[in-house]
Amino acid sequence: MDPVLLARIQFALTVGFHFIFPPLTIGLAWLLFAFLTKYKNTGEDFYRRVARFWLKLFVVSFAVGVATGITMEFQFGTNWSEYSRFVGDIFGAPLAAEGIFAFFLESVFIGVLIFGWKRFSVKTMWFASLMVAVGSTLSAFWIIVANSWQQTPPPESFHIVNGRAELTDFWLAVFNPSTLPRYFHTVDGALITGAFFMMGISAWYVLKGRHTEFAQYSLKVSLIVGLIAAMMQLPLGHWHAMQVAQTQPEKLAAVEGLFETQARAPILLFGVPDEAGGRMIAEVKVPGLLSLLAHMDINAEVQGLNGFPRDEWPPLALTFYPFHLMVLLGLYFIGLTLLGVFLWWRGLLFKYKFFLWLALLSIPLPFIVNELGWITAEVGRQPWVVYHVLRTADAVSISVPAYQVLLTLVLFVVIYAFLFWAWLYLIRKMVGAGPEEAR
Repeated sequence: MDPVLLARIQFALTVGFHFIFPPLTIGLAWLLFAFLTKYKNTGEDFYRRVARFWLKLFVVSFAVGVATGITMEFQFGTNWSEYSRFVGDIFGAPLAAEGIFAFFLESVFIGVLIFGWKRFSVKTMWFASLMVAVGSTLSAFWIIVANSWQQTPPPESFHIVNGRAELTDFWLAVFNPSTLPRYFHTVDGALITGAFFMMGISAWYVLKGRHTEFAQYSLKVSLIVGLIAAMMQLPLGHWHAMQVAQTQPEKLAAVEGLFETQARAPILLFGVPDEAGGRMIAEVKVPGLLSLLAHMDINAEVQGLNGFPRDEWPPLALTFYPFHLMVLLGLYFIGLTLLGVFLWWRGLLFKYKFFLWLALLSIPLPFIVNELGWITAEVGRQPWVVYHVLRTADAVSISVPAYQVLLTLVLFVVIYAFLFWAWLYLIRKMVGAGPEEAR
C-alpha cells in the first residue's frame, strides 16, 4: 500500500464530499436575500413563507457542510504534516481570516434567521440574510485565496527560511494571479447550483400540482438567476482559461490534449488521449481556436505537453475528461435555461411537462460540474502541491503508516455515506412537507 496514494484518495474524498455543500449554500443564500428583500419592500406574507421554506433547506445543507469542512482541515496536520510544516505560515493566514471575518459572521446571522422571526423586525431579518450571503461568499474568497496561492504562488510573496516558506507580502499572496478568476468562476458556479436546486424542486411541485403559487414563483426566480449565471460562465471561464495559459501552461496543455507545441493551436471538440503514445486518437478539432481563446491571437504559439519533462505532466485522462465534460454540461445549463425563458415568454412554462422533468432531473448536474471543475484544477496542478515549489509526494506525513490512512479512509466512507443519506432524507422530508400555510 502506498501511503502517498492513500493520503491523496482520502483528501480527495473528504474535500470532494465537503464541496457538495458550500456551492449550494452560497447560491441559496443570495436567493434567500432576494426573497427577504421582496418581503421587506412589499410586506406580503407570501414572500416570508417562500423565504422560510428555502431557509430550512439551506440550514440543513449548511450544517453538513460545516461538519465535513472541519474534518477536511484536520487532514493538513495528520496526513500532510510536511506540507503544513512547509507552508503553514502562508496557508494559515487566509484560513484564519476565513474563520474570523467570514465564518463567524455567517454563523451568527444564520442563528438570527433561524430563531428571530418572532423576535426581530423585518428589516433586521433582511439584514441578517444579507450578512449570511456576504459571509458565505466571503468565506469562499479566503478558501480560494489559500488554494490559489498553491496554484500560482508569486515568488515575491514568500521566501524560504530553514526549509519553511514564510510570508513576505500578504496582499501579493492574497491577490496572486489566479485568485480573482477562480473566485468569480466558483461563485458563479455556486449561483447556478442554488438556482438549479431551487428550479428542480419547484418543477416537482408544479408536476405534482402542489403549492402551485409558491412553486411557480420560485421557479421563475431561479430560472432567471440560473440563466444569468450560466451565461456569465462564458466570459468568466474564458478569463480563467487565459490565466491558466499564462501561469500554468502544463495544465492548459493537459486539459486541451495538446501534445505538440504549435502556433494556431486547435481546440478539441472530441478526442481520446493516448498518454503513453504522446498523441490524441480520433480527434475532432477547430484549428487556431485555442490560440485565439488563450492568447487573443489566432497565430499565437501554445506549448504542448511534449515541451515539458514527463515527470511534470499532470495525469492526463483525469484532467482532460473532467474539463471537457464540465464545458459540455455548462453549455447544457445555458440551453436549458434559455428554453425555460422561451417557454415562459410563450406562456407555456408550467404546461410543458418535458421541461419540468428536465429541470427536476438536472438537480444533480451542477453538483457534478463543481466536482469536475475541482478535479480539473487540482489534478491539473500535479505533481505539485505548491506549483513548482513543493511536490505532492514530498508533502505527505512520513510518520503515518499506510494501514492507518486506509483504516480512516474506510471510516470516512462509512460516515460520509450516512451523512449523505441523512441530508437526502431531511431534504426529502422538508420538501414533502412543503412551505407553511398562509396565515
